[in-house]
Amino acid sequence: MKAVDFSKLGALFRRSRYLWLVLALGLLLLLLPRQSPAAERTESGGRGDAMTASGIPLETESARLAALLGEIEGVGETRCLLSAAGAVVVCSGGADAAVRYRVTEAVTAYTGLGSDRITVMKMK
Repeated sequence: MKAVDFSKLGALFRRSRYLWLVLALGLLLLLLPRQSPAAERTESGGRGDAMTASGIPLETESARLAALLGEIEGVGETRCLLSAAGAVVVCSGGADAAVRYRVTEAVTAYTGLGSDRITVMKMK
């Protein structure tokens, strides 16, 4: 068995000490705890809290969104309910799949909510 020459290993380390430093810092950064974006949204309360924190009540935002959605072709009369957890839209054109899609896209763009947190239904 061949013995390891530690003097050569020390010389290698001295020549590339900056490389070792960068590798050690990278490893340290990987070990630091961090939060996922979903956890940050949950802790901050999502878009709804941002709206109320800016001084605009959710009722006002719901009315503004309903007025905007009523302008989309085929939507008709509209009512909206917004919360930090999701949005519910009831409209007279809610039976049509294309209208539901356009409404969902508009609510997503306006609120920042994912489409899985938006419900669009037909008004009676």
